[in-house]
Amino acid sequence: MGFQSTGFQNLGNWLARLARLDLTVFDDVKDDAAATAPTLAVMLVASFAAGLGSLLWWITRDFHGADSKTGEAFLKTFVLGGIFQAALWLAWVYIAAMLLSRVFGAGADLNRMLRTMGLAFAPMVITILMVIDILAVPFAVIALGATLLLSNAAIQASSDAEPRQAIMANLAGFSVFAIVLGILGTVAQVGDVGGIAPGIFFVPLNFL
Repeated sequence: MGFQSTGFQNLGNWLARLARLDLTVFDDVKDDAAATAPTLAVMLVASFAAGLGSLLWWITRDFHGADSKTGEAFLKTFVLGGIFQAALWLAWVYIAAMLLSRVFGAGADLNRMLRTMGLAFAPMVITILMVIDILAVPFAVIALGATLLLSNAAIQASSDAEPRQAIMANLAGFSVFAIVLGILGTVAQVGDVGGIAPGIFFVPLNFL
């Protein structure tokens, strides 16, 4: 219990350093077993924050019949969307780790990558600003772009992969993450607007 609480006590400092783009923070968390739970918690909070952002976007858009479907939107973009995004993030990390170790022959430890990439997922919290309707899409795109860039830095910090290998592995994992969420965003749509996906993936193409 005390072991895990140590990691959570350091979490604020890690996030502050990440916000300052002090990328040496990845070096600190990669080998710290106590950082596993806190960094995975960051990923989960960010995932559900993205779902909350798209839910608030849905509510403020005032779609025809939106009031009667708010519960459905809550379930699909916040609850299920957050769960699916977290699961697909795990797939993203796993795919990147397997490519690095088995295809490129680079030293890549899955646990180290989970810790660093979990912390790198923090910018997805920005997606909650989708509530500002006129800037909903820009904020969602900024969140996704920042997460992708920091994830690349996280991979390089937690493996001995060359920059080119890290980029290829990161893009491969991210592609699966984005494609599947994009597909889920068209499944069981709420009033023909968004499906089972959070954040930018909940917003249909005709709103972009």
